[in-house]
Amino acid sequence: MGSGWHEWPLMIFTVFGQCVAGGFIVLALALLKGNLNAEQQQRLVLSMFGLWVLMGIGFLASTLHLGSPLRAFNSLNRVGASSLSNEIASGAIFFAIGGLGWLLAVLKKLPSGLRNIWLILTMVLGVVFVWMMVRVYNTIDTVPTWYSVWTPLSFFLTMFIGGPLLGFLLLRVAQVEGWAMRLLPAVSMLALVISAIVVMMQGAELASIHSSIQQASALVPDYGSLMAWRIALLVAALVCWIIPQIKGYQPALPLLSLAFVLVLAGELIGRGVFYGLHMTVGMAIAS
Repeated sequence: MGSGWHEWPLMIFTVFGQCVAGGFIVLALALLKGNLNAEQQQRLVLSMFGLWVLMGIGFLASTLHLGSPLRAFNSLNRVGASSLSNEIASGAIFFAIGGLGWLLAVLKKLPSGLRNIWLILTMVLGVVFVWMMVRVYNTIDTVPTWYSVWTPLSFFLTMFIGGPLLGFLLLRVAQVEGWAMRLLPAVSMLALVISAIVVMMQGAELASIHSSIQQASALVPDYGSLMAWRIALLVAALVCWIIPQIKGYQPALPLLSLAFVLVLAGELIGRGVFYGLHMTVGMAIAS
């Protein structure tokens, strides 16, 4: 029993990957629909470097989960048949296509027509990557704490909470203003509200899930307090992000960076609880 911190490599991989997928969508839409001039577009492309740094950290963490980084190649042996292989493959393709297109765009070797195709394709690959993460855990019917609607909701809500903030931060790094930037906090706020509802509903459901020797609610005894800390951190992040805008000015980069760190901390707590809820013995029963 515990809070799942022993799975910290997977916590980092999944949370970072979901935030990057969401952040890329924000920046890609800004490039596609933002009516930015050439200089703004180039600054925005350069700011995407932050996405690939985070994605690289996520993949590095995932290899540590395998015991040896060399085993990462073995995880691709069953693409199409294994959810784990599909997850690694989809993430690698998202990272490779996104990173290669970014490098060509930085070097100004990517024609505008191909750039649009690259942006749209990479957005789709990011969503597929998150869905493949879901499939790793949501197809195991002997783990009812994962085999539920809460798993895909939680994973995609992380993308909708962290992605807009990460995208906003990188838009500010690129000195781009105006493009739908007032909408982005509203997206994260709505996702946070839905996430809080999911926490309450999942918490109530845990009491009804058990096996012959194990009660789901006993897997993470501090479920309530941990999730309260998670929500508090996410609310604090939104306050750092939104209050300056209510006062009529854009939040400074250090404040936005703090907000994103708070989001990462909150979502890592939530993901730790997710892994802590893994039921490891017997056929569980939902009563």
